[in-house]
Amino acid sequence: MPLVPVSRPASLRDHAYTALRDAIVSGRLEPGARLRDSELEEWLGVSRTPIREAIARLEAAGLVRTRRAKATQVAPLDEREALSAQRIAASLHELAVREGVRQLTASDLDAMRAANDRFADALRADDIDAALAADDDFHRVAVSASANPLLGTLLEQVTPLLRRLERARFSSLAGRDSVAAHARIIELCASGEGEAAAAATRENWLTLERLLTHPDPA
Repeated sequence: MPLVPVSRPASLRDHAYTALRDAIVSGRLEPGARLRDSELEEWLGVSRTPIREAIARLEAAGLVRTRRAKATQVAPLDEREALSAQRIAASLHELAVREGVRQLTASDLDAMRAANDRFADALRADDIDAALAADDDFHRVAVSASANPLLGTLLEQVTPLLRRLERARFSSLAGRDSVAAHARIIELCASGEGEAAAAATRENWLTLERLLTHPDPA
């Protein structure tokens, strides 16, 4: 496979999962690509056990499919599944803000502002990778503040499927500007308006759904 070698961290299971997930979401591993254990072992520098564990997680997330005779492939893009994942993500992020707003510190709000600044810079540069990373950083603050461990686990289940469709669908970032929406969420969080901040967060994610169903032209 035409993939750059990656370094090996302490947790081989998480390493294998993260590397495969990112390669699929970014499109470096294309839909239909065959995932052979021997090639993955050489690329990742790990044994078959963490690779099989990673593939099981990716299959549960809808990114990988195992066909008959145990042939494992990158799953095709499925808009319906991705939009279903997006609606779940919207609800989970809404809950994160509702539960986390009272725990947000001044440092947390500064982190949200900094992430939104990076998001704005990425939009101006039309850098999809940087924009999505900054968007993740922005929303991750409330998820962490909520102190609800299930939220992060559930979001990891649905977010990669959604981000994969975003990367494939957007030929540019035209119309993707959520900077003002993010700023409004920060303002509401700073003033302690939990319900309004949660509603604004949900609307932010539902706006993404509308963009995905009416993508900008190539």
